[in-house]
Order: sequence, then structure tokens, then C-alpha cells
Amino acid sequence: MRLIAFQHEGRAALGARLGTEVVLLADVVPGLPQDPALALAALGLPEGAPALAARLADAPRRPLAGLTLLPVIPRPGKVVCIGLNYALHAKEGNNPIPDYPAVFFRGPTSLAAHGQALLRPKASDKFDYEAELAIVIGKRARHLSEAEALSCVAGYTCMNEGSVRDYQRKSTQWGMGKNFDRTGGLGPEIVTPDELPQGPNALRITARLNGETMQDSNTSDMIFSVPRILAILSEAMTLEPGDVIATGTPSGVGYARKPPVFMKGGDTMEIEIEGIGTLVNTVEDEA
Repeated sequence: MRLIAFQHEGRAALGARLGTEVVLLADVVPGLPQDPALALAALGLPEGAPALAARLADAPRRPLAGLTLLPVIPRPGKVVCIGLNYALHAKEGNNPIPDYPAVFFRGPTSLAAHGQALLRPKASDKFDYEAELAIVIGKRARHLSEAEALSCVAGYTCMNEGSVRDYQRKSTQWGMGKNFDRTGGLGPEIVTPDELPQGPNALRITARLNGETMQDSNTSDMIFSVPRILAILSEAMTLEPGDVIATGTPSGVGYARKPPVFMKGGDTMEIEIEGIGTLVNTVEDEA
């Protein structure tokens, strides 16, 4: 099943995409909260996906075209990001392979929807792209083992975890470079785990800037797998429905190129992940 967040009667709502049409999930699940994060909790994903999918066939539909899409979780409680999680990416930046993941956070105002323009801030011209697999949490979880970790995952989506590199490196903490407004694309949809029989750690992941392939890798190059990430994070924090976890980017980022390549106004960036889809954002300069 493929879930999208969109504007409905002035508020965010969760829907299921069926080809070129969308079912508002509140139409088929009585009493479903309209807020996408709360809706995920009520739907009981991932276990509830097959039963929910069976209820969509006769539900009223509306065209996908014309809907105003939102980041798949418009106001996540947490956006947890993992740094230096691909072996070749660590090497291209002359970083050692870490024994423990670098963890940092993004705020909701840093996110942009599929089809929405990313905003290159006027404070910097070093706006870099980062193709990432993002995990969307569906069930409250703490102290997960790796064996049970995927049981809390509602699904997966694409992220362009855009980084303002000079601000990222102004201190040893990366937060400033990761939280400029509208610098991180998230979408276009949440794909439930049943649609990925190969699992999350065997997916081709690519980034294209104006049609040119800049990153082309596989999630099998992750240093910390998705189950390992979830186990590590849940040792410290409660994972809650609607939380988003960005799992790191592969090699080929702009700052490591010679000469460096950064996004600028007028560019188009595509992040494609096998089995999940393609996130597309243009780039505009901040006024």
C-alpha cells in the first residue's frame, strides 16, 4: 500500500494512492484521526496493511492530479538523521568507518513535499543534495532488538536530506546546516513493508541533478542496517508513530566532487529508491 499526505479541507490528511486516484482513509476507517501521524498510530501499521488494503476497493476516490501534496508526515514528532552510514560515503569524505552512528535531528520547518521547491538559503551557496531512505514509524517502540525492530515500521519513503555545508561545519554539531527552512524533501509516499519483499537493505538508491546521475548505490552499503539503527535509537528514546528516521546518504555527494557541485536556483533534483518511487523537487533561491 502507498500512502500520501495532502491538504484536505484546510488540514493535513492521509490517503491511499491507487494508481492515479486517492482514497481518503477517513472515508473507510470510521473515527480515523485526520492528522497523518495520529492516523498511522490508529491504523496499526505494518500489521494492519493487508486488511486496510482490502477495504479500499469500493471506497470513494478522487484524482491524484490537483491535490496539494505535503511531506508524508507534515509535522513529525522527531526527524532523526544518521550520518556517515554508507561505507563509500565515509571514505569519500576521508572519514573512518564509525563504530557507532552519528545522530542528529531536523525540525519540521526544514521539510518540503514532493513537487514543492527546495529553498536555497541566501546565507550560503553550498546547498548539497543527499539521497536517503527514510523510515516512518507506525507503532510506539522502546528497547527493540534487531530481530523485532521492523515490527514498528509503518513504511519507507524517499528523502533529499539537503545540507548547507558551510553551516554544517561551523561547529562540531551539524544541526545548523541541516535545519534551514524547506531544505529537505520528503516523499512522495509512504510504501508499506509488504511492498518490499527484498527488505529495506537491498534497494538501489540514486540521485539525479538536472537529469545527470550524481549518486548511484544500494542500501546494502549501509554500515548500520535499518534493524540495527532502530535498535540503537530505541535504546535511548521512545520511537513514536509519525517519527521519521533518515538513514544516511551514499557516495557521490556534491561537496566531495572535484570541483564541488551544489544545488542552485532553477535546478531539478530527483531521488529514486527501488520499489519506493521518485521524489522530485525543483530548487529556488530564497528571496
